[in-house]
Amino acid sequence: MTAGEFKNAYFSLHPRLYRVAYTILKNEEDAEDIIQEAYCKLWDNREKLAIIQNPEAYCVILVKNLCLDFLRSPKVALNSYNIEDYDFPDNSANAENEMESKEVIKKIKKNMHNLPEKQQIILNLRGFAGCSFEEIETITGESAVNIRVLLSRARNTLKMSLKH
Repeated sequence: MTAGEFKNAYFSLHPRLYRVAYTILKNEEDAEDIIQEAYCKLWDNREKLAIIQNPEAYCVILVKNLCLDFLRSPKVALNSYNIEDYDFPDNSANAENEMESKEVIKKIKKNMHNLPEKQQIILNLRGFAGCSFEEIETITGESAVNIRVLLSRARNTLKMSLKH
């Protein structure tokens, strides 16, 4: 595959791939880095790409997997996404309630590390990244029923840990 053929076949997918990466990571720079890494992997394996029947689906799965690898990496470990970066609804009547809410959120984030990896990922995607169940299905490959079960178990475990 020549550089021109590669460019025509894969660079047109950039907007869709970026949306996938940004939906998972909620960070422009990290999403762009993932897309760049995806293009490097595609280019390195360009000779094998001829057998791919659906290049767009292949690229979406590649980006999804790179994002999940990034989130699982020890460097990130779901911690680099600072809790203060997320906008939570302000239901507090005063500053004391707001401080209390932030403390609870910090405890939740801290206790998330005791959850199994799949529960951490799904809770992070649903609770902090704001992904829909359909998006989580696409990203993780889990069924909607399994996502709901994992999310419920994660939430129950966190509730129990907060009571103690």
